[in-house]
Amino acid sequence: MSGGRLGVQELRDLVARGQVDTVLVAITDMQGRLQGKRCGGRYFLEEVLKHGTEGCNYLLAVDVEMNTVGGYAMSSWERGYGDMVMAPDLDTLRLVPWLEGTAMVLCDVQWLDGTPVVAAPRQVLRKQLERLAEKNLRAYVGTELEFIVFDDTFESAWDKRYRDLTPVNQYNVDYSLLGTARIEPLLRDIRKAMTGAGLYVESAKGECNLGQHEIAFRYDEALVTCDNHSIYKTGAKEIAAKHGKSLTFMAKYDEREGNSCHIHLSFRSTDGDAVLAGDRDHGFSELMERFIAGQLACLPEFTYLLAPNINSYKRFVRGSFAPTAVAWGLDNRTCSLRVVGHGDSLRVENRVPGGDVNPYLAVAAIIASGLHGIENELDLEPLLAGNAYESDKDHVPSTLREAAALFTGSKLAREAFGDEMVDHYTNTARVELDAYDAAVTDWERIRGFERL
Repeated sequence: MSGGRLGVQELRDLVARGQVDTVLVAITDMQGRLQGKRCGGRYFLEEVLKHGTEGCNYLLAVDVEMNTVGGYAMSSWERGYGDMVMAPDLDTLRLVPWLEGTAMVLCDVQWLDGTPVVAAPRQVLRKQLERLAEKNLRAYVGTELEFIVFDDTFESAWDKRYRDLTPVNQYNVDYSLLGTARIEPLLRDIRKAMTGAGLYVESAKGECNLGQHEIAFRYDEALVTCDNHSIYKTGAKEIAAKHGKSLTFMAKYDEREGNSCHIHLSFRSTDGDAVLAGDRDHGFSELMERFIAGQLACLPEFTYLLAPNINSYKRFVRGSFAPTAVAWGLDNRTCSLRVVGHGDSLRVENRVPGGDVNPYLAVAAIIASGLHGIENELDLEPLLAGNAYESDKDHVPSTLREAAALFTGSKLAREAFGDEMVDHYTNTARVELDAYDAAVTDWERIRGFERL
């Protein structure tokens, strides 16, 4: 066992000694959530290990409330809502320290004949990583995920309809050691548990919104980072619940600062050599220039994969540290793309995603954008040195409706991801928009109940 990661024989030994009795068999759904089964340890070793386990294909064709909805080619009442296979990726086998006697494995999603389910987020990312490998490149990624913690339990927050909750900090604790000490018991338990699950914790810090915090993890290969991101997001909620608290990763909880998920990405050769640094302007290689140019070219049409929900677009406010302009700069937090590091650490930070992002889809979008720039030898426009909020640069889409329309009609997206994937996620956006359009909100009642 290495840092919480398990080999199959180590799992056999733990099950035989009664130290592990449950194995979580999980996939990641369209919303980035872990879904799956709790399998008995012996059953997992004797059956699931060899054959996988089945789950209803509606797991990749429902809304956030798990309602069955129409419009999906792969899953419907007409098709009988059949099964798909959760095929364990044994490289992800690990202990789950915050759950007693429990291990976990993440799975790739296949049809019963063994072919991949192309709309599954993990498979969407794998396709882009395969395209990179054909160019002898590998992607390394770090995700910076923010959340807001409340003294209310998840149950009481639900009962209050998420109104009048009590944040764990009453003032801005950005970088404050005193402010973060107030909640250190929870933050430390999360850090320790994630270390025990095989993640490499770097640091924790306070953020700007009331009760807002961030725990950062060391970068890794793209698929590993996205797997870790999903495990951490689920685990943090479960650990918070044990502390009698709740937390949210939603992109914009209130009118203050939203929860971001800045994504850092760099390429290396398959031999492990850094390839983005070079002798061109700003210490860039030609590949780095093409990589950034491709992201700028694709950003409007791919924003939907970076900001997948109605609420995602509430973050994009001028002067809020969330981006509005399609621009790049050197260590410039007003731009959508911020270049940081130098030499071997040179990388691009995409500042568009919020805490609600599905990491697999977002990283796939960034890689596909970079490949577009590389394959078409796009030239890089000059950097933006000032305040991007005040620039005349094009803006990222400001609503889900706008972003979804751009994605649906994008030739670039269909070339990179295929018609089946684009049509699948276009329907997901339609379902979300239809639900939102039908809802009557508190905002409407407060403004209109008496005064209209």
